[in-house]
Amino acid sequence: MTYLHHPVEEERPVRIAVIGAGWIGKFHAESIARRIPNARLEAIVDPVLSAAQELATTLGTSKISTDVADVLADPDIDAVLIASPLRFHAELITAAAHAGKDIFCEKPGGRTVAELDAAIHAAASAGVVLRFGFNRRYSSDFAAARRLIDDGTVGTPQLLRSLTRDPGTEAGLSNPERIAPGTIFLETLIHDFDTLNWLNPGAIPVKVHAVADALVAPGAKAGGLLDTAVVTVTYSNGAIAVAEANFNALYGYDVRGEVFGSAGMVIAGTPQATNATSYTATGIASETSRLNIRLFHDAYTAELAAFADDVAARRGYAPEGTTAAASFAAVAASPVAAPGGVDARNALAVALAAFKSAQTGLPVEVSEIAVLQAAEQARALPSRLLQGAEA
Repeated sequence: MTYLHHPVEEERPVRIAVIGAGWIGKFHAESIARRIPNARLEAIVDPVLSAAQELATTLGTSKISTDVADVLADPDIDAVLIASPLRFHAELITAAAHAGKDIFCEKPGGRTVAELDAAIHAAASAGVVLRFGFNRRYSSDFAAARRLIDDGTVGTPQLLRSLTRDPGTEAGLSNPERIAPGTIFLETLIHDFDTLNWLNPGAIPVKVHAVADALVAPGAKAGGLLDTAVVTVTYSNGAIAVAEANFNALYGYDVRGEVFGSAGMVIAGTPQATNATSYTATGIASETSRLNIRLFHDAYTAELAAFADDVAARRGYAPEGTTAAASFAAVAASPVAAPGGVDARNALAVALAAFKSAQTGLPVEVSEIAVLQAAEQARALPSRLLQGAEA
């Protein structure tokens, strides 16, 4: 007779290959290698061999390549982390799905909704895990804000706000001509759009109006640069949201969110690096963060810990003691699942609508970009609030 294969849990780490050895790829690779107990950095891929070699030497990884096909064909690799430039995201998701690899992709998942849809379909057909890098959901203060919304503390969301101000210098932007048109919407504000969608559960964005300009580097506007933007988003539940961004905040990296509702308000985020504040003859001061990987250090790590747990669960790997995500309070307390295809699609649709609105100067119906669905159900208000509304 022949053996019958009986599924059993296997104790082994989730083996992940990082595609892209740029600044965010390096940080993610370090998190996998050093901070996530049930994951192992199995390989590094970058078209620049020296970049892969340098990172591999630092982190003690033996497998490096300039060809993604190598990791997709490697049976020892469970998952890939895509940290390549945006133009490659969708095709890499599709290729990894066809190879049976679980996937974590930095945002956004594609340049167009159609491109992203094809990638999402490939992952769903293959039955692999697909997650996207919307790290603010894993920040302890943003997660706490979402719990308060779920608990009914703010009632029905009516006004929402999210902002991103990148750290800058008095010299302004370095090489602004190299910033692709639409970057402020597709790669910066897309975080704010996901945050607003997530903090207004059950609602979908229906109309977008954007105003944008090159105020930091006006000389680069002719080449398509937009470095300052304000976007208004109207939701299906009537809530109105504002997202804003600027590429040159001299005081540091500033990310904040706010939800005002029928019963109260909740805010999240601060540019301060610590709670320590100095009081001297020169005034009152506190240190601020100058890098996103510092401001969101734990959130970046936590999102990968949650991904590793999802991959381990799908593949039947027994957790070693505790799950990786349980090591991070932000994840353990997070009220919703990690951002998947619907979340990525909704945020991208808003970003594309905002880009179109900025170009035309007119409001854009999101349905012109894509027909959306809510990523989750709306939360029911506690009876005490419903009774107050009826009164």
